[in-house]
Amino acid sequence: MLFNSVEFLFIFLPLTFFVYFGLNKLKLVTMATGWLVIASLAFYSYWKIDYLPLILFSMIFNYTLGTTLSNENLKINRKFVMLIGIALNVCLLGYYKYFDFLIQNINALFHSDFNYMNIMLPLGISFFTFQQIAYVVDSYKGLTKEYDFLTYALFVTFFPQLIAGPIVHHQEMMPQFARLKNRFINHKNITIGLFFLAVGLFKKVMIADYFSPFVHATFDISAYLTFLESWLASLSYTFQLYFDFSGYCDMAVGLGYMFNILLPQNFNSPYKADSVQDFWRRWHITLSRFLRDYIYIPLGGNRLGDLKTYRNVFLTFLIGGIWHGANWTFIIWGAVHGLAGCVNRLYKKYIQPLPQWLAVLLTFLFVNLAWVFFRAKDVSRAVDILKSMVGMNGFAPVIIDKLCFVFQNGELKLSILLLAGAIILLCLPNSNELSKRVKPDLICGVLTFSLLIISILQLSKISEFLYFQF
Repeated sequence: MLFNSVEFLFIFLPLTFFVYFGLNKLKLVTMATGWLVIASLAFYSYWKIDYLPLILFSMIFNYTLGTTLSNENLKINRKFVMLIGIALNVCLLGYYKYFDFLIQNINALFHSDFNYMNIMLPLGISFFTFQQIAYVVDSYKGLTKEYDFLTYALFVTFFPQLIAGPIVHHQEMMPQFARLKNRFINHKNITIGLFFLAVGLFKKVMIADYFSPFVHATFDISAYLTFLESWLASLSYTFQLYFDFSGYCDMAVGLGYMFNILLPQNFNSPYKADSVQDFWRRWHITLSRFLRDYIYIPLGGNRLGDLKTYRNVFLTFLIGGIWHGANWTFIIWGAVHGLAGCVNRLYKKYIQPLPQWLAVLLTFLFVNLAWVFFRAKDVSRAVDILKSMVGMNGFAPVIIDKLCFVFQNGELKLSILLLAGAIILLCLPNSNELSKRVKPDLICGVLTFSLLIISILQLSKISEFLYFQF
């Protein structure tokens, strides 16, 4: 089920909301929690019910493992149990996400002919697997409390963040589920939640989706791009990805507010970053947090000298790239960011900082170029586009009007859309900053419902969020 669908907005969400708070009002707290878990599983199963047993198994296994690890009275090798638990989680993720990729590379390397499994990637598996790995590790460290299974199940399945994040941590979620005041309707939170929901929906259907046809045509269909076309293609994807993913996260945060649950911020104006390091403090913040706490720091962080610090930085980014998908393009994208992270540290250590405007511009250009690998269907296509971006295929636009089939005068209209996107990203406050000004008054009400109505009128053009594929 998609956030940007009629079924979700007009059936699932109102039904889930009123039944949940209705049960809480009747002091049927356990039933209310159970209802929210059932509703979240129904939300997940709406896509493909065949994978419902998978998420149920994952929850039961990791809850049992976490409970075992947190029980200090048991005579077990707790570190060994933790490592086995992590390995099994990684293997589960690896089977569904990377098994066919492994077969593909074995066939290419050894000229073999193993058959592909054609495994369909279960929605959200990358997100709920990482969340539960963090829970298992924290259970080993003695950082988890005695939570009942129902609360744990809600932590994993809570529908606003189940499919594409943000990647939440048990310490920030479970206490909120247990808080008594969160079980009653809060009109201020509903106001803020509707605002986030409206802004996120507007980002998705009114901005990101308008870039989509041109991005698809240039990256997936056209065999030949010139200098201008390739730059418009890369910039279009850079803006599409941000508005699509941050739109999803805004909607997730908004839905959380409506249920009195504060989900963590996942974006903080990332294209205003003045370094690669700063970019990853602003982009997909919860993934960066996980990679830092559960990969970079356990590897040794910056505690083992410069050389090993650079190694740890590179490996962390490389793993982040692999996490995104089973393709060499993601591996290269992660490696490129890893190298840039190392260069960034060296630069800060030995060279005077650049002027702010220049640092922001260079960081944006690097991120934009790296996104080409992230989006391209294979390495060869990414290299072709990058060649075009340095003028190796000529400079004059040849096919852009044919590709921009959603625009008249495609080149001009696309340029205007890109300019509008740049103004929104670089000059206006982000969603989180705007939400701090939200009050239950007429102005906010008119703005929120105007954005909702404009967006809802576009729901006939429903499209999946980009991060569903990860």
